Amino acid sequence: MTVTSEIYAQIKARQTAAPDLGQASAEISAGIAVKLGAGTLAGQADRMWSDERTLAASATENLDLAGVLSDIFGAAASFAKVKAIIVVAAAANAGDIVLGGAASNGFVGPFGAAAHTVAVRPGGVVLLADAAGGWAVAAGTGDLLKVANGSGSAAGTYKIIVLGTSA
Repeated sequence: MTVTSEIYAQIKARQTAAPDLGQASAEISAGIAVKLGAGTLAGQADRMWSDERTLAASATENLDLAGVLSDIFGAAASFAKVKAIIVVAAAANAGDIVLGGAASNGFVGPFGAAAHTVAVRPGGVVLLADAAGGWAVAAGTGDLLKVANGSGSAAGTYKIIVLGTSA
């Protein structure tokens, strides 16, 4: 099995105004496009896991990045390093989808500390990427990515893709 991937992040914006004379406008664009080759070195990935998941009201789950996840072909998707995570929260969600903050064995990766979290508001997206080096996954001690439904009254749905390496 071979994994090749592309990561894109971009913002394009245009601001206009109506001064006394003429027109004024400014356009900005900032972004990055990264292609990951197949493999386990810098700038490469050989593992991918994706899913669309629904959590009951106030529910949480721990995604074991070094254990029980299976890819779309049923093969183990165990990560030694994570190169990118994208989470897209359904617009119809009543609350945030919250990443990080596992009670034990938490994947720290981009969060900075085990207790840190990032909230993905309804209809929002979060992309975390370190395509060159990646974030280490420590099997049994630092491999659980906690995902929580911030709504206490309704189910929450999200899509997730994790890219990384086996070594």
